[in-house]
Amino acid sequence: MTPPPLPVLPSPTPRPRVPWASAAMLVALGAGTVRARRRLRAIPVLPEPPVTPAGVPRAAGWRLLAARGVEADGATFLAACAYAEREGLRVLDLLPADLAAERALGLLRLVDPARYREDRLGEGRGAGCAVLVAEEVLARAGYAADGPRPESPELLALLRRLKEYAADATGLAVAPGLSAGPPSGEAGPARVAELRAQGLPAGALAAAQLAGLALLAHAVVRRRGWGAAAAGLYWLQPYLALGGPGARLRPADLARATAARPVRSLGAGLRTAAAAARTGGGTGSDADDADSTRAAAYRAELADGTDRFLEPRRPDCPWCGSRRLSVQVTVPDLLQGKPGRFTLERCADCAHVFQNPRLTPEGLEFYYRDFYDGRGGEGAGIVFGRLGAAYRGRAEMLRPHTGSLGPESWLDVGTGHGHFCNAARAVWPRTRFDGLDMGAGVREAELRGWVETGFQGQFPEFAGKLAGQYEVVSMYHYLEHTREPLAELDAAAAVLAPGGLLAIEVPDPQSRMARLLGPAWLPWFQPQHQHLIPAANLIRALADRGFTLLSEQHGPAHQGNDFFGAVALTASRLAPDPNRPWAPPATLRTRARATAVRTTALPLFAAAALLDTFRTVAARRTDGGNAYRLLARKADR
Repeated sequence: MTPPPLPVLPSPTPRPRVPWASAAMLVALGAGTVRARRRLRAIPVLPEPPVTPAGVPRAAGWRLLAARGVEADGATFLAACAYAEREGLRVLDLLPADLAAERALGLLRLVDPARYREDRLGEGRGAGCAVLVAEEVLARAGYAADGPRPESPELLALLRRLKEYAADATGLAVAPGLSAGPPSGEAGPARVAELRAQGLPAGALAAAQLAGLALLAHAVVRRRGWGAAAAGLYWLQPYLALGGPGARLRPADLARATAARPVRSLGAGLRTAAAAARTGGGTGSDADDADSTRAAAYRAELADGTDRFLEPRRPDCPWCGSRRLSVQVTVPDLLQGKPGRFTLERCADCAHVFQNPRLTPEGLEFYYRDFYDGRGGEGAGIVFGRLGAAYRGRAEMLRPHTGSLGPESWLDVGTGHGHFCNAARAVWPRTRFDGLDMGAGVREAELRGWVETGFQGQFPEFAGKLAGQYEVVSMYHYLEHTREPLAELDAAAAVLAPGGLLAIEVPDPQSRMARLLGPAWLPWFQPQHQHLIPAANLIRALADRGFTLLSEQHGPAHQGNDFFGAVALTASRLAPDPNRPWAPPATLRTRARATAVRTTALPLFAAAALLDTFRTVAARRTDGGNAYRLLARKADR
């Protein structure tokens, strides 16, 4: 008997697949639009100025610097002065109500007005149209305001500098009576100059803009509904963020900027990329002349070689005297690409790691030059300016061991330009912060007001003069740079008052990452780091000097740069900066090699940043990072 046929079940309806890339773009654009509108609402508006005769009156103690082509009437000036006085501001960037739409959106991407003033380390950002400045701030910044009216890029660069001299007294405001004047150009050389004046990479930003447009176009073609929604949101973003009733800005080009945004963005990106490629890394004739002069000086200095910068190799450990030494790592200068090779040796008895042979004082001067100041000064300042969380952690470490008002006096040794002291004022506002450093940056820190007094020179030289004057002495990532770290500890003991606190942070040579990454571990930092001291050694040295250990932290001191630093050092080793003035003149081949290596490294940098995020979480939870902090108290007698 034939069995009955089995029933045919309907095939399940396939679930629609979500195009995650297009959805992510849509979410990102939506979040960016909401953020821009929220930030715009946080910018205050000056009172509408009354009609007054043309001309800008002079108010005592204030100067209004307006870019060429920008017109400000006297009433706007007086309204800005009154607002700044009322709010306790010393620098006020004025946004014209008719500011171009894309310029306004760019500013709102860079600045959160709600945090701008309180962010003591934040960079000065503005519209590049007009800035109200207290004359005493201009004087400290060394700016002569009596010259010709600046162009917009000059004003943007000046605002970055002025924010450093009024770290918590710089603000933004919309000035309804201020006119932005004719557009200076949204792309091409003018746009490149403005981006570079703000410390932004013009070529990379143009490439990112073009890549974003390409992704949107791909989404529209392949994903249609989701892609069209993302493209539509991008198209309408200027009006959604800046327009509507009650908007604080009224861009003169808002309708045009919205209607033609894809076409205008494509043209702007192409012109900016072309202009950035034509001008390379140069920032102007003055900078090019300075590089030429610097290159000639380096060529003359290197004619005698670099061996003279090294002392004879020592046969014993400078910490314990043991002669059981082995090579830990030998590397070239991966930080700047200056000629020379450097060896770190490890002591088998106490695990101390030190440069051997070490640099002479003249060698240290040669290899430090143009790293923290000069050619590398701006880059170093940007890096240090982004360590606010680390600075606050260092300052907070003292809370359980000092009064509620904090210490009265604090000396930060190795302060550089005073970034830590500037940030720590938010934690300990009543504390007097002084700074000491070998470099001239400490004088700049004093002018900025980031330290009360700046001492320039070697710390041991000041031990007698400053004996017993400070409640706190800090050495954050300083001891590893010194030639004689034990002498530095002696100086700290002398400078501290009885019962004073000594705070130290240094790289940990016993970190797992040091073994895993080998020569590419960033904290080896050759040739600058002279000594890398295990925590047990440093704790014993402090006890020998009468200190009692109060706290030891490893995880909180971790700096999340192990993998990112390894990629950066490897890329630098494969293709150093072709424009470095201590190298032979760049050729087409060296430039092409550098470009190829940097392009290839981009996805590796992204992966490294992700790995560093996970590594930082693990370091915090296990208290095992690539650095450690110690807090010790000097004996009361």
